[in-house]
Amino acid sequence: MTALILFTDLDGTLLNGESYAYDAALPVLQTLQQRGIPVIPVTSKTRAEVETLILQIGLTGPFVTENGSAIYIPRDTCPFALPEGEDDGPYRVVALGVIYVMARAGLKAIAQELGRPLKGFGDLSVEQVQQLTGLSADDAHQAKMREFTEPFLTPKNTPPEKLTAAVESMGFKVVVGDRFSHLIGGAAGKGVAVHQLVELYKPTFPAGEDIVTVGLGNSPNDIDMLENVDRAIVLPGTDGPHPQLSDRGWAIAPQPAPEGWAMAVNQVLAEFPD
Repeated sequence: MTALILFTDLDGTLLNGESYAYDAALPVLQTLQQRGIPVIPVTSKTRAEVETLILQIGLTGPFVTENGSAIYIPRDTCPFALPEGEDDGPYRVVALGVIYVMARAGLKAIAQELGRPLKGFGDLSVEQVQQLTGLSADDAHQAKMREFTEPFLTPKNTPPEKLTAAVESMGFKVVVGDRFSHLIGGAAGKGVAVHQLVELYKPTFPAGEDIVTVGLGNSPNDIDMLENVDRAIVLPGTDGPHPQLSDRGWAIAPQPAPEGWAMAVNQVLAEFPD
């Protein structure tokens, strides 16, 4: 027998990249729940954003926020022994990244190192975040409720290698994106979070049962997750898969999210029948 654990990004992966629709994924999510297969969001979103979504789609397990900076484990529905961490509301929180004030200070130091201003979410109003992202006012407000990381506007005319070097010299990591980049703590990362969760889930499966991890993502900030699962699946956009993910030998879902997510996961389920 084989046990599956499914890790999924949200925007552009489980959710449509433009409308944020997810209806097409709901029947598959129900099947996963019926089969007892963990579905773990691994996202750049904040806790506030993820809480709103999982309430809508019915997920009750752990989730990973802010590009692998924290693992939130609902204590009442946790299937494994709770790891060390801080209790916050209904969650045991395993913090992997730095606190937000350190990320903000790091961004300022990196800007000085580069000799140019860097504008983070903390410098933007809710209205400005709305204009840049297309989010609603409520969603933009939740996106600004950061606890560990600072998204910032990717500086134009600065080579990604130069930006990365400046970030790493300050002890941080950066996920460089087309529009936004994300400054995260040096010990954080989606891959780190994936490995910790797999170790936590292992004792919940029968002894000797193989564990296959599946990861679904659509953008460069998912690479760390996709490199650390057994089966990586890339969700394309309307113009195809992101160039940084298209030539790595990973499976490409047949359609964009959420239809493509549902089709790709159903194919995996067919390979590993209950």
